[in-house]
Amino acid sequence: MWTHEESIETTASPERIWALFSDVPGWKAWNAGIESIDIHGPFAKGTRFTMKPPGDDAFESTLIEVTQNKGFTDETSIDGTRVVVYHRIESLPSGHTRITYATEVTGHAASEFGPMVTADFPDVLRSLKALAEDAR
Repeated sequence: MWTHEESIETTASPERIWALFSDVPGWKAWNAGIESIDIHGPFAKGTRFTMKPPGDDAFESTLIEVTQNKGFTDETSIDGTRVVVYHRIESLPSGHTRITYATEVTGHAASEFGPMVTADFPDVLRSLKALAEDAR
């Protein structure tokens, strides 16, 4: 198994982060790695979404856990490799919020897929933070 974790702190509330997380069509505003995205139902456990990165083929993912104001988890399987990304929202004693993306990749191509999937996470988190704080 290949694992990786990235976090960032923000002054935005968990509710504000959740509003951005649960607006799947709006992900393009803070994730440059998305050319197009469509969700096939409500932002809830079991719902699938289709995402197309720039210059790549589209792929389908499934929401396997969704907890309001706490985070969500999605799962993608491609050619025998399973990618699970945990998107967590944590209230801190300081009044700030920590956003964490934790990734687990299993399968024959885990060590190849993992770095590709997570390479832009620092940029994505910085953009998410900026958008969340700008809208306050």
